[in-house]
Amino acid sequence: MLLFDLNMAVITTRYVLDNNSPILYVFHYEDDGVWTFIGDEKCQNSDYRVVSVEEIINIDSSILELADMPCGYCAKRTDKNISWVIEPYKSDKQI
Repeated sequence: MLLFDLNMAVITTRYVLDNNSPILYVFHYEDDGVWTFIGDEKCQNSDYRVVSVEEIINIDSSILELADMPCGYCAKRTDKNISWVIEPYKSDKQI
Protein backbone atom coordinates (compact mmCIF):
# COMPACT_ATOMS: atom_id res chain seq x y z
CA MET A 1 0.00 0.00 0.00
CA LEU A 2 1.38 3.42 -0.98
CA LEU A 3 1.83 5.59 2.09
CA PHE A 4 3.33 8.56 0.25
CA ASP A 5 1.17 11.39 -1.04
CA LEU A 6 2.71 11.72 -4.51
CA ASN A 7 2.38 15.52 -4.37
CA MET A 8 4.10 15.79 -0.98
CA ALA A 9 7.03 18.22 -1.02
CA VAL A 10 10.36 16.63 -0.10
CA ILE A 11 13.97 17.78 -0.11
CA THR A 12 16.72 16.48 -2.36
CA THR A 13 19.85 17.89 -3.98
CA ARG A 14 20.77 19.17 -7.40
CA TYR A 15 23.16 16.23 -7.61
CA VAL A 16 20.31 13.74 -7.40
CA LEU A 17 18.24 15.73 -9.89
CA ASP A 18 20.87 16.94 -12.36
CA ASN A 19 23.75 14.51 -12.21
CA ASN A 20 21.80 11.36 -11.53
CA SER A 21 23.69 10.83 -8.28
CA PRO A 22 22.22 7.78 -6.52
CA ILE A 23 20.07 8.34 -3.45
CA LEU A 24 22.05 6.78 -0.61
CA TYR A 25 20.49 8.43 2.44
CA VAL A 26 16.87 9.08 3.32
CA PHE A 27 15.85 10.98 6.44
CA HIS A 28 12.33 11.23 7.86
CA TYR A 29 12.73 13.96 10.44
CA GLU A 30 10.98 13.60 13.75
CA ASP A 31 10.44 17.29 14.50
CA ASP A 32 8.50 18.21 11.33
CA GLY A 33 7.98 14.98 9.37
CA VAL A 34 9.97 16.24 6.37
CA TRP A 35 11.60 13.69 4.07
CA THR A 36 15.09 14.25 2.63
CA PHE A 37 16.70 12.19 -0.17
CA ILE A 38 20.42 12.73 -0.74
CA GLY A 39 23.54 11.15 -2.18
CA ASP A 40 27.07 11.14 -0.84
CA GLU A 41 28.05 14.66 -1.91
CA LYS A 42 28.95 17.45 0.50
CA CYS A 43 26.26 20.07 -0.02
CA GLN A 44 25.79 23.75 0.63
CA ASN A 45 22.38 25.32 1.18
CA SER A 46 22.21 26.35 -2.49
CA ASP A 47 22.46 22.67 -3.55
CA TYR A 48 19.11 21.65 -2.04
CA ARG A 49 15.88 21.49 -4.02
CA VAL A 50 12.23 20.97 -3.11
CA VAL A 51 10.41 18.49 -5.35
CA SER A 52 7.45 16.14 -5.12
CA VAL A 53 7.90 12.64 -3.78
CA GLU A 54 6.62 11.44 -7.16
CA GLU A 55 9.73 12.93 -8.80
CA ILE A 56 11.91 11.05 -6.32
CA ILE A 57 10.08 7.77 -6.98
CA ASN A 58 10.56 8.31 -10.73
CA ILE A 59 14.31 8.65 -10.11
CA ASP A 60 14.52 5.63 -7.80
CA SER A 61 11.52 3.37 -7.29
CA SER A 62 13.22 1.59 -4.35
CA ILE A 63 12.08 4.61 -2.32
CA LEU A 64 8.65 2.94 -2.19
CA GLU A 65 10.17 0.39 0.21
CA LEU A 66 10.59 3.24 2.72
CA ALA A 67 7.06 4.66 2.56
CA ASP A 68 6.20 3.42 6.06
CA MET A 69 9.52 4.44 7.67
CA PRO A 70 8.61 6.29 10.88
CA CYS A 71 9.62 9.81 11.75
CA GLY A 72 13.00 9.91 13.49
CA TYR A 73 14.49 7.20 11.26
CA CYS A 74 16.88 7.17 8.35
CA ALA A 75 17.64 4.66 5.63
CA LYS A 76 21.07 4.24 4.12
CA ARG A 77 22.98 2.12 1.65
CA THR A 78 26.40 2.27 0.03
CA ASP A 79 25.20 1.62 -3.52
CA LYS A 80 21.88 1.95 -5.35
CA ASN A 81 21.79 -1.82 -5.92
CA ILE A 82 22.08 -2.67 -2.22
CA SER A 83 19.13 -3.06 0.17
CA TRP A 84 18.21 -0.19 2.48
CA VAL A 85 19.28 -0.34 6.14
CA ILE A 86 16.78 1.48 8.36
CA GLU A 87 17.72 2.78 11.79
CA PRO A 88 16.99 5.64 14.16
CA TYR A 89 19.03 8.63 13.04
CA LYS A 90 21.54 10.49 15.13
CA SER A 91 22.03 14.23 14.85
CA ASP A 92 25.47 13.88 13.23
CA LYS A 93 23.84 12.19 10.20
CA GLN A 94 21.37 14.98 9.50
CA ILE A 95 21.83 17.55 6.77
